[in-house]
Amino acid sequence: MSLASTSVSDKGVHTLRSDVRWGSHVVTVGGGAPVRIQSMTNTDTVDSIATAIQVKELSLAGSELVRITVNTPEAARAVPYIREQLDRMGIPTPLIGDFHFNGHRLLTDFPECAQALSKYRINPGNVGKGDKRDRQFGQMVEAAMRWDKPVRIGVNWGSLDQELLAEMMDSNLRSAFPLSAAEIMHEALIVSAITSAERATNMGLRPEQIMLSCKVSGVQDLIALYRKLSKRCNYPLHLGLTEAGMGTKGTVASTAALSILLQEGIGDTIRVSLTPLPGESRTQEVVVASEILQALGLRSFVPSVTACPGCGRTTSTGFQELAKQIDDYLRARMPEWKGRYAGVEKMKVAVMGCIVNGPGESKHADIGISLPGTGEAPIAPVFIDGEKRMTLRGDNIATEFQSIVDQYVASRFGVSAKIGTSN
Repeated sequence: MSLASTSVSDKGVHTLRSDVRWGSHVVTVGGGAPVRIQSMTNTDTVDSIATAIQVKELSLAGSELVRITVNTPEAARAVPYIREQLDRMGIPTPLIGDFHFNGHRLLTDFPECAQALSKYRINPGNVGKGDKRDRQFGQMVEAAMRWDKPVRIGVNWGSLDQELLAEMMDSNLRSAFPLSAAEIMHEALIVSAITSAERATNMGLRPEQIMLSCKVSGVQDLIALYRKLSKRCNYPLHLGLTEAGMGTKGTVASTAALSILLQEGIGDTIRVSLTPLPGESRTQEVVVASEILQALGLRSFVPSVTACPGCGRTTSTGFQELAKQIDDYLRARMPEWKGRYAGVEKMKVAVMGCIVNGPGESKHADIGISLPGTGEAPIAPVFIDGEKRMTLRGDNIATEFQSIVDQYVASRFGVSAKIGTSN
């Protein structure tokens, strides 16, 4: 296969539009739609109750698409029940079926599963070898056409088609200008994704039903790969390190890789594939993904809290405790607020620790408080829309400020406030 055989004209970052549906609920991907957040359950799919509960948790945290493993007949049988439980709980979040090795059989043998899913993930490196590969890939594409479902053709460097890679390496050795091993790996991932998409469209799958991903675990590899991939196709692209890691490492690696690509306009859905710390909620990966998008100014999900890091002027932990309390409070209220107060997710709150930057930062926020630093007078001025409105004193500053935030949200983002503004 020629390395240039999949090249197309440079299309920049413009992509096709793909709709992922469940009932009347539609999540539009690509085509100028907002970058979407995706996550994946880590429950045993056979346990339909536990899986439905985790999907609900991920959805409430902000995940707009949730992927579940469908790897056995028992898991396939459970999918319709998971969907049923979610519908009963009022969670319309689309489910994506993650298929490997036996997906062709599961989608064929369990039509209720194929119908209950809103999208299929196909890994072309795991659909079979030799003559079986094209036939089994074709069966999955046929299921997508039969039930009118979009698919993500998701290539992974941990399960790349070894026959394709060997063929490309051999061809590279004969080239007058051979590429590096890393470049060949990148090229093989891209070729696998694009040729699989071409095969699917040749079978009759509409181009707008297709999304691509080429996932790796190295930050620089991911950036280089997607820069190339985005210039060689116009399918929506899913971004994410395939195994980001745990805790700080996973968060930093994902943020570094995704932020660079998103800033360049590359990427239509993202997932932060964190390994949860013991006892940590699966929703942490959704929180990190939303923070990345919000920090880049691409989307807003929850009011942002500005807080100083602390120094020798702030030996008291008061402002730290208040900052965390307010941040937790805003996140907890958002499920209710987003249905009542349009635009509240863009609100900026400042919780500062002393007089040096406190008043200035508070003035720049929509609402802010400047707490007293070490040795300062025990007073806390509150600034609203850039102006000092009141001063809090005593032991109940946190509770009083929280109440002030509530009042501000209702007055600025409530229906009556909008009516007053329009008049």
